[in-house]
Amino acid sequence: MDIMLQALIYLTATVICVPISKRLGMGSVLGYLIAGMLIGPFFLGLIGKEGEDIMHFAEFGVVMMLFLIGLELEPSQFWKMRRSIIGMGSIQMVLTAVIVFLAMMFTGMTWQVSLAIGLAFSMSSTAIVLQTIKEKGLSQTASGQSAFSVLLFQDIMVIPVLAILPLLALESINDSSAIDSSVIGSLPGWLQGLSFFFAVAFIFLGGRYLFIPLLRLVARTRLRELFTASSLLLVIAVSALMKAMGLSPALGAFLAGVVLANSEYRHELESDIEPFKGLLLGLFFIGVGISINFGLIVSKPLIISGLVFFVMITKFIVLYITGRIFRISGDQNLLFSFALSQVGEFAFVLLSFSNQLRLINQEWVDIFMAVTAITMTITPLLLLINERIIDPGFGVKTADENQQPDKIDTKHKVIIAGFGQFGSTISRFLKANGVEATILDHDSDRVEFLRKLGFKVYYGDATRFDLLESAGAGDAKFLIAAIDPPETNLELIATVKKHFPHLNILARAKNRSDAYEMIDQGIRDIYMETQHTSLRLAEDLLNKLGHRRYTVSRLGQKFLKHDNEMIAEMAAHRHDMKKYVIKARETFKYQEELLRKNLSYDAGEGDHCWDSEQIREILLKQ
Repeated sequence: MDIMLQALIYLTATVICVPISKRLGMGSVLGYLIAGMLIGPFFLGLIGKEGEDIMHFAEFGVVMMLFLIGLELEPSQFWKMRRSIIGMGSIQMVLTAVIVFLAMMFTGMTWQVSLAIGLAFSMSSTAIVLQTIKEKGLSQTASGQSAFSVLLFQDIMVIPVLAILPLLALESINDSSAIDSSVIGSLPGWLQGLSFFFAVAFIFLGGRYLFIPLLRLVARTRLRELFTASSLLLVIAVSALMKAMGLSPALGAFLAGVVLANSEYRHELESDIEPFKGLLLGLFFIGVGISINFGLIVSKPLIISGLVFFVMITKFIVLYITGRIFRISGDQNLLFSFALSQVGEFAFVLLSFSNQLRLINQEWVDIFMAVTAITMTITPLLLLINERIIDPGFGVKTADENQQPDKIDTKHKVIIAGFGQFGSTISRFLKANGVEATILDHDSDRVEFLRKLGFKVYYGDATRFDLLESAGAGDAKFLIAAIDPPETNLELIATVKKHFPHLNILARAKNRSDAYEMIDQGIRDIYMETQHTSLRLAEDLLNKLGHRRYTVSRLGQKFLKHDNEMIAEMAAHRHDMKKYVIKARETFKYQEELLRKNLSYDAGEGDHCWDSEQIREILLKQ
């Protein structure tokens, strides 16, 4: 098939499926997978064998993703995570491999085949899990950090697993078709181990003393495209080196990223690599969708569905036990267990290699690959079910599964719901000025941490009527709705308006869309996260350009007043795009003319009263 036609098919499927998936709250990963299924050979048939070929190219997206993760993880931080990486990773991988090994032995397979399958099925999908965690903003949560630790350990363990597989197929070691194609494939075992340490040392030393100086030379040319080419050269060169040594390209890219994490070119490398990573990862997910053999699934539904159920249940239980051992709180542990319960992309590599070694026959390899692809496809759905149904209904927010929301023994005139950066700033300012508040938050880890810092924070879901009542909402005068995400904040507002209509609500909004929804619910005191900060920056800039501090502050207050009035007016027109655009243009023009007139107004010497630099100059002259 012509490459232009292929590109058209891939891009069309992506543009149609991914936005719909995101709109339904299922995330982009599932959208890509569905796109691949639709254009694959078993539905529309627009892509056939070409889908298998594209996977080899698209897998490079996983490599780039690991490089970017490495860039964000400084060596010191990597060292601090060693306990969770080795501890959680080894427990999960060993327990999963042993259980699957015993199950395969029970079905009559040889111990060699059973062990190979156990090792392959113990891997989880780095691409799907990390992409989903990033989209949902969970990278800094306990579940996100734990998932990253386990996935990194698995990526590292791909190396010894690839070394073990030939030993499990001793009868085919002399077969030329089964020989490792890497440079070190024919070397003795001790030399292969030594080559691993040589490759890692070369990455660390080469990155620091070879590539960083090279980037300095490239940066001096001031050619953006040359710097982009250099970034790609780094990732490709490291990956090619690791692959030639018979090691994991993704691990090599990760190590290269860690080495460059402290360099002055870190952010430039991130911005250059990010677009390529996103495109190739999307192709990878589409390729997984195309590779699902629905013909095989239809012909052997019981075997494949049974294996899918067994593998995902096994991994979920093992992961949940691992989380309990490392004391991950209940809701975070559920998310961690669901996220990693699939079989990952490295299983494709391990199963193909096992087939090449004649360890597993082609029929079973096809079955196991179908199981792998199905589990990867199911994962985004499981995470959606957990987010929408399990976590709100049964999710536990503390380490103790039976713990109920805290009993609130103090009541104040002000209630703050949500104690992240936004809510904590409000609370500290109020307390400094003698105003106490009852603080509620639904993140158990944050509540525990804030209590250690000396804050009196109560754990509980503020959208619940009974918790608000026990917090004194019936007698309070003000409620600050500062919960993230916005959907939960809107749910809180609806509950308060219904059961405690006397409460004066001051609400946090991320953007204008959230503000419009709040206006529809009758809220008038709305505070957008970026509005005041961006306005303060603009005021400071005008002051640095020579305008008086008092003048720009007064203009800022007027702009804020007009902008809030505009938001209230625009809320009624937002569903009619034509009217919305016309009204916005009129308002922007009026606002600019009004502020321009105010800027030219001279308030006299009194306008100098906030300009400390000018006061200092006057005092020095005296």
